[in-house]
Amino acid sequence: MSIVPAVNAWFRANGRDLPWRRPGFTAWGTLVSEFMLQQTPVVRVIPRLEAWLARWPTPAALAAVPSGEAVRAWDRLGYPRRALNLHAAAVTITERHGGVVPHDVGELLALPGVGDYTARAIAVFAYGHRHPVVDTNVRRVIARAIDARAEPGPPSSRRDLAAMEAILPPDVEESTVANAAIMELGAVVCTARAPRCEDCPIRDLCAWRAAGYPEYLGARQPVQKKFEGSDRQVRGLILRELRASDVPVTRSEIDTVWPDAAQRERALLGLLTDGLVTGSVADGYQLPG
Repeated sequence: MSIVPAVNAWFRANGRDLPWRRPGFTAWGTLVSEFMLQQTPVVRVIPRLEAWLARWPTPAALAAVPSGEAVRAWDRLGYPRRALNLHAAAVTITERHGGVVPHDVGELLALPGVGDYTARAIAVFAYGHRHPVVDTNVRRVIARAIDARAEPGPPSSRRDLAAMEAILPPDVEESTVANAAIMELGAVVCTARAPRCEDCPIRDLCAWRAAGYPEYLGARQPVQKKFEGSDRQVRGLILRELRASDVPVTRSEIDTVWPDAAQRERALLGLLTDGLVTGSVADGYQLPG
C-alpha cells in the first residue's frame, strides 16, 4: 500500500506556512530559498530570505551589483560560498535566460551552485513539474517506512532518486504535494533523533515500526567536525570583519580576530582562493568588488 495518500492528506492539513509554499511565490524566490536552506535551519532562513528578496526581487537586480554585496548580505547564514554561487547564478540567468529562472532540470543544473536536489526542487515547487525531489528528510522517511531501516545510510543520487520515483503518484499535482509532504514529514515528525511515531500519519504502514524498530548497523556518513574552533569559525570571523567595513581591512586588523596565527593564515588563504575575499597585505582585504 502506498504511503502517499496518507502523507498528502496529513500535509494538506498540517503543513507549515512557509514563504516558499504560498501562492504567487516566484521561481527566483524559490531558487534563493533553496540556496539558503542548504545546511541552514528554516527559522534562520526566513528573515534573511525576506530581506534578500526585498532588496533583489529579480535575478537581474542581484546581477547588477558586485558579488561582494551578496556576500555582505549573506551575513551569518553560513557557508558563504553559496552567496557567490547565487550571484553567479543570477548573472547567468540574466545573460542567458532573459532574466527568467529556467524550468528545465538540465538548464537548472548548468547554473552555478545548483545540484540535483536544487534543480528538481525548483522545477517541481516553482513550476509544478513531475520529478522526484530528495533531501535528507526524504531519504530518512523512505528508509524507515519502505525499507525498514532506522537510517538511510550514505547518499546515492541514482538510488535515492529511483526510490522516490517509485513512490511518486503519476498525477502531477499529487506528485508535487508528495514531494513536499514526505520532506515535511521527515523534518517535523520522522526526525533523526526523536521520531514522533505516535503522531505519524503512516505509522500503520511503516516497515521499520512493523519490524520492531531494528537498530541500524550499516555504513554512515562522516560526521562533520565541530564548528567551535574550526577553520570555518575563523573564516566566519574574518568575513564578519570585512562585512563591517567599507574600506579595505588591514592585515593587523585581521590578526586580532583569532589568536592562532597558523589557523588564521590558513583561513584567510582559503577565503582568497574561494574568491570570497580579495586583496593583499599591502593593499588590505575586502569583499569581492
